[in-house]
Amino acid sequence: MNKVIVFLPAFNEEESIGEVIENIPRKFEGADLVEILVIDDGSTDKTVSAARKAGADHIISFGKNRGLGAAVRKGLEECLHLGADVGVMIDADGEYPAWQIPELVKPLFENQADYTMGSRFMGTIRGMKFHRRMGNYFFTFLQTLLLRKWLYDGQSGMRAFSREVLEHAEIIHDYNYAQVLTLNLVRKGFRVLEVPIQYRVRTTGTSFISFRKYMTNVVPAIIREISRPVKKVQRDSAKNRYLYKSSNNSDKKVTIIKYD
Repeated sequence: MNKVIVFLPAFNEEESIGEVIENIPRKFEGADLVEILVIDDGSTDKTVSAARKAGADHIISFGKNRGLGAAVRKGLEECLHLGADVGVMIDADGEYPAWQIPELVKPLFENQADYTMGSRFMGTIRGMKFHRRMGNYFFTFLQTLLLRKWLYDGQSGMRAFSREVLEHAEIIHDYNYAQVLTLNLVRKGFRVLEVPIQYRVRTTGTSFISFRKYMTNVVPAIIREISRPVKKVQRDSAKNRYLYKSSNNSDKKVTIIKYD
């Protein structure tokens, strides 16, 4: 039985997280069991109750806001701990198409990739603000230069990870994850593939990103990641996927864990 865990890092997303969770397919080709994990990054609104009402299976709450990088790191760790064969990350703001998750994970099930990213620039980006589009172009081009591998959307908030990737992924700073995670995984020898997705402009809440904070946090982290040594992971193609046996308990309970 293949188990997929979809995790959502969330900070004050009560207005959008319920719809995102409801749009996540609970069963599709290749996935026998789909569970939803919410990483609540110190929200001060009703994000947790909205997630629980929408059907989240597991909720982890930080006592205070730690940053998107920290939330994604915890999501990867918990996917591994909960026995996922594939972990999927999707932002809780409603900008990314949860219904396209089957397309995102298909290359992993078919052993075509170890790590996939939903690419807005290979799909649709209508409505994206000019400054965000330029920022995406810049940081994606920077990753392309550093990795000597062409990428279209290095900042995507929709990604999927094989179990092997979950075991080896490292995020070295708490503010963000997008650039350093891809640099880390590709340098370790994992195969990355971009999948076209349909972008939708955020209609609720506000983004945490500001140009000044992004530049002062992300650029130094990129330099640190690309400068530090990493060991390539020796992949065994015959054992590329790990199967996790689990039972579907009809008495559904939400697991909620709180951290100070």
